[in-house]
Amino acid sequence: QVQLVESGGGLVQAGGSLRLSCAASGSIFRINAMAWYRQAPGKQRELVASIAGDGSTYYVDSVKGRFTISRTNAKKMVYLQMDSLKPEDAAVYYCNYLDPTLRGDWGQGAQVTVSS
Repeated sequence: QVQLVESGGGLVQAGGSLRLSCAASGSIFRINAMAWYRQAPGKQRELVASIAGDGSTYYVDSVKGRFTISRTNAKKMVYLQMDSLKPEDAAVYYCNYLDPTLRGDWGQGAQVTVSS
């Protein structure tokens, strides 16, 4: 059973930074892509960034150049450094495996609030 625990959310002014962390369980972590997703009120959950086991990354256009995803396989941790935050980045952020067939239950997420 995959378990995921997100942390690091909070309230920040526009232009500020936050770093989210995700602790994952499971023996398949090292070789599989992980991802950060977000869900704003009234909107569907969307993929924000992903990182493969080899470290290659993907970012949705709206966060390119501002967010950085990284991972530490030995600790089964995934991070999302968010810089130059905008009000439209406000959402609950979740981590999970990118492959839907590998995903565990969604964690409680990390609330990110950006004030203008």
